[in-house]
Amino acid sequence: QVQLVESGGGLVQAGGSLRLSCAASGSTASIKSMGWYRQAPGKERELVASSGGSTDYANSVKGRFTISRDSAKNTVDLQMNSLEPEDTAVYYCNARAGPLWRAYWGQGTQVTVSS
Repeated sequence: QVQLVESGGGLVQAGGSLRLSCAASGSTASIKSMGWYRQAPGKERELVASSGGSTDYANSVKGRFTISRDSAKNTVDLQMNSLEPEDTAVYYCNARAGPLWRAYWGQGTQVTVSS
């Protein structure tokens, strides 16, 4: 089992920046990747950025968001710059662990970008 605890998020004006942090505990030696997803009201949860064997970003955040993972500390951060109202969503930390790449989720943190 892997537990994920997020911090950060909040309310920011368009063009501003926020930083999300996530710390993993439990069976961290089995973690294969960590990343961030988001879910806006009425929409499906979508990948924002992930860090495993490679680093991947959603097209909508490329050049604005940066994911950084510290495997030694079992943490993953998401630096979000040039935020847009369309970035408003609940952001979830994600880890995939074990031989079956089981998904684990944080509790979610709200990011609201005002225009």
